[in-house]
Amino acid sequence: MAPTIDRRGLLRAAARAGGGAALALRAPAWAQGVSPGLPRDLPIVSGDAITLHIARTTMQVDGKRTRAIGINGSAPGPLIRLREGQDVRIRVVNGLDTDTSLHWHGLLVPFQYDGVPGVSFPGIRAGETFEYRFRVAQSGTYWYHSHSGGQEQEGLYGPIVIDPAAGDPDRADREHVVILSDHSSESAEAIFRRMKLQPGYYNFQRQTLAGLLAGRDQRLGERLHWGAMRMDPADIADGTAATYSYLVNGHGPKDNWTALFAPGERVRLRVVNASAMTTFNVRIPGLTMTIVAADGLPVKPVTVDEFQIGVAETYDVVVTPQQARGYTLVGESVDRSGMARATLAPQRGMAAAVPPLRPRPLATMTDMGMGAGMSGGMAGMDHGAMDHAAMGHDMPGMDHGAMAMRDFSKAPGVRKGPGVQTISPMPIDRTGYPGQGLEDVGHRVLTYRDLVARTRNPDVRAPGRQIDVHLTGNMERFMWSFDGAKMSDTHVPFAFTEGERVRVRLVNDTMMAHPIHLHGHFFELVTGHGAYAPRKHTVIVQPGGTVSFDLTADAVGDWAFHCHMLYHMLAGMMRVVSVRPAGDAA
Repeated sequence: MAPTIDRRGLLRAAARAGGGAALALRAPAWAQGVSPGLPRDLPIVSGDAITLHIARTTMQVDGKRTRAIGINGSAPGPLIRLREGQDVRIRVVNGLDTDTSLHWHGLLVPFQYDGVPGVSFPGIRAGETFEYRFRVAQSGTYWYHSHSGGQEQEGLYGPIVIDPAAGDPDRADREHVVILSDHSSESAEAIFRRMKLQPGYYNFQRQTLAGLLAGRDQRLGERLHWGAMRMDPADIADGTAATYSYLVNGHGPKDNWTALFAPGERVRLRVVNASAMTTFNVRIPGLTMTIVAADGLPVKPVTVDEFQIGVAETYDVVVTPQQARGYTLVGESVDRSGMARATLAPQRGMAAAVPPLRPRPLATMTDMGMGAGMSGGMAGMDHGAMDHAAMGHDMPGMDHGAMAMRDFSKAPGVRKGPGVQTISPMPIDRTGYPGQGLEDVGHRVLTYRDLVARTRNPDVRAPGRQIDVHLTGNMERFMWSFDGAKMSDTHVPFAFTEGERVRVRLVNDTMMAHPIHLHGHFFELVTGHGAYAPRKHTVIVQPGGTVSFDLTADAVGDWAFHCHMLYHMLAGMMRVVSVRPAGDAA
């Protein structure tokens, strides 16, 4: 049985200040692009033997210097470029005064080299070295990051590009890595403490009287109903621009990181969301984008104008700019409090208009788990059909009926307690939903149902069984869990037998989207595409929604399974998936 992670110890270690002199301020060359005064080359770290030195350093974001943790003197870390089928040894030297780790996100490696302290190995102690050894089993766009406390938020992350052994069918005239992230001058420990002490601490976009009078916010009746339930429809993101700067390759919006192209070229953008807490909505005004890969694996090309990318997801995007002008790449945070910004241009020094932030979205009754057709809010609803008393917030004069958000009979296996604020009474499959705020933008937005695998899936057997996993939480207390149980409160893993085929249904009982990541495996999203279902390792489960995927448990070992929102994971939304050899007794 796998041990649990000591969350407090990891977080204290991640936030510990001092110790170790700061290294020279430097961004990795792959991230420097052609920003003013920076070199244009794109060196990489590659080969069969790679050494990575982790140490404290600094970053400069929009002209301000901030502390960071980097690799080989740079933050973000270097691009690691590998080839499918090669055997690689990656020697990681810990120059910090605290424990660290590196996890190869999306790579299929032996579990002892997966890089999760407390699950697959003990971590890398201060001053020590650990060598990861594995055969590269795939190709595509991936990334790596620390799995120790909040270190990835401080810059301890970087991209991985793996070239296919048999040639790349999506070969472009030019390619750029675009790694989106969020960075704060506050420590991970300080941010976590504030989120625990005051819900919505970083939310400065609550509804106002001015918004009511201008018709931007909920109408008065709706607002009173939501207030009585202690639900805030503006609570879209826990971490906002109040603490975060949104970066492209380590550069802030004013830095204007720039990627070159020649008109008419086919340009491939390898987009990675390496943030701690931010879902980004990505678009390039004036350019259509063709999605050719998701989470590293090829999909049938689908052309869109915008896509939502959850924390830890990757998308490969092809654009073909025809005009010799600049184009702005916009990575707008889901709550629209800020944006990451870069430029595609035919020469240095060019820029394009930066669109203003769009109005922030508000959560709907569908986000609350009230089923389809209620996204317009509470107006016109039969409130007698809603059991507000069961929500724990009685509303005088209302007929408390059958729709109980705290009806635990609807969620067998969910542990009752203060960490479970609500149970969605009518969760629905939302894989055809573009994401909050993107319903009526007037252009094509990617949904999961648009993704179709380019080749037939390796395992198309029907699942032998199904399990439901509820994403649970109490947003008022910033408590997060699976099935009502925090990582620190349970030693029971999700158990699978090697080779078995299982359907997993994720049910989001909270009013916040969660990007759920399973280590060591790909799974097939159940979206109606049969043998060509898209294969992913991370999936956004929209609020009040469900996602089903089929999993072949083909990697023996103990694997982390968690929400990739850093502070949701640290607060408890993490468990272990244990795949046991087929011959072992149950």
